[in-house]
Amino acid sequence: MEWFGYMGFEKGTVMDQKKWDKRYLDLAQLVSTWSKDVSTKVGSVIVSPGNRVISLGYNGLPAYVPDDPEILHNRERKLAHTIHSEMNSILSAQGTDLTGSTLYVYPFAPCSNCASAIIQVGIMRVVSYQNDNPRWVDSIKAAQEFFRLADVEYTLYPGV
Repeated sequence: MEWFGYMGFEKGTVMDQKKWDKRYLDLAQLVSTWSKDVSTKVGSVIVSPGNRVISLGYNGLPAYVPDDPEILHNRERKLAHTIHSEMNSILSAQGTDLTGSTLYVYPFAPCSNCASAIIQVGIMRVVSYQNDNPRWVDSIKAAQEFFRLADVEYTLYPGV
């Protein structure tokens, strides 16, 4: 298998990490398809330092709120109540210690609000794709600055 020109992964190498990154970004992409959002589907995966899945999340309305088309098709109402995939992943971890874990997000990096929560729970690595979506570019740049300040490793692969 080839990804970004790398082949022949060896355990413990940079290429081995890229192999894991590819696997979990693919899983985040699959999870994103579970979202009922009509415009943007985002998925995320939190993985332990030993490469074990801890939690999955996708963007959507809170649990126990029906996926009402009147909310989902009204951008203002939808944005006011949507829980981002990153927050859903953190909340779904249900008290699991996330210190040192990695967060994979598809199709683009976390916003500044999610970045604060990511840092707060001790996630130390964030992996996503480069994406210049004009709606989110400023928030993603602010998140990147927060990650730098908190010494969170931030890896972006070429956009999808």
